[in-house]
Parts: sequence; structure tokens; C-alpha cells
Amino acid sequence: MNAVAIAEPKPNRGAVPDSESLYEVVDGVRVEVPPMGAHENFIATLLAGFINSFARPRRLGLAIVETLFEFQHEAPQRRPDVAFVSKTRWPEREVPRVNAWPIVPDLAVEVVSESNTAWEIAGKVDEYLRAGVVAVWVIYPELQQVYVHESSTSARIVGLEGHLDGNSFLPGFSIPVASLFEELTAGD
Repeated sequence: MNAVAIAEPKPNRGAVPDSESLYEVVDGVRVEVPPMGAHENFIATLLAGFINSFARPRRLGLAIVETLFEFQHEAPQRRPDVAFVSKTRWPEREVPRVNAWPIVPDLAVEVVSESNTAWEIAGKVDEYLRAGVVAVWVIYPELQQVYVHESSTSARIVGLEGHLDGNSFLPGFSIPVASLFEELTAGD
């Protein structure tokens, strides 16, 4: 009997195993979402850091990156690039050990990358607002602008000269939009 050599598959070093891939649940179906690129992740991490450095000492809530949220039963489960959950919506201050956190954040942030479509972003903004998210910030790194949505019928565009503020969900919080981009272009 001749032995047949079976070649082991070569690992795809760029692939993420299914158990570790990011996903959202839309219409009851698990949909894989690409992870943020390094550029977009840097912006999301900076923003979460700015929010947390303001909110945590004041015990106002928590900003978190790429966490899956279940807004309500049977609704889509979404994974904003950054989310802020206030103490008001999260009084027990314990994050449950579940895949999807069953809470509606006050703020949802999407950092637009090449893998996003306008249709997808508009749909997410609408879903977030319908679920009860107070504000949605859509960050366009290439334009160095942030579209602030507080209703489904209008948006305010904030450029490099402007500031993002926490309004009712994070009173007193304000950062210059330029601070999200300056370290990306600094020659240091």
C-alpha cells in the first residue's frame, strides 16, 4: 500500500480565525465586519481616550472601542467603532460577560474607512438613532471632518476648527476636532 502524503494547508497570516472575527447581527444573521485599519483604529483609540480621561474621574460613564451592542431583542446587534455609555444608562457599573452588551449607548461613533459604503453608514446612523442613541459621530479621516447626527433628518459638519462636545450625555466634555488628526500628520 502506497502512502499518500497530504499537504497541510499553509496558514493565511492575514486571515482572522472565525472564532475571532468581528461581526454584527442583522436580521438574525451573523455578518462579518472587517476590523478597522490602523489609521482608523488610531483615531478611535484617541477619541475613546479623550472621552475616558474626562468621564471616568467624574464617574460619568465609559467609552469603549469595537464592542457589540444589543439594543433590543430581535433588533440588529451593532459594533460601533467607539461608544460611550453614561452612568445614567448603566447604573450597576458592571459590564456583563456576554457577546453583545444589552444596552443602548449614549454615543455611537463610526470612523469611515475604505471598506465602508455611504449606504452602510447612513443605515447605521438611522439604526443607532432609532434605538435611542443620543448622538452619532461619523468621522471622515480623509476630509478631517466629523458629521454630528442628533436626529435622522439633519447633521452638523464639524471641521478642523471646530469642537466636539458631549451635550446632554457628557456635560462639559469638549475636544477640538483637530486633536483627532494632528498626531497622524505630525512629522515628529
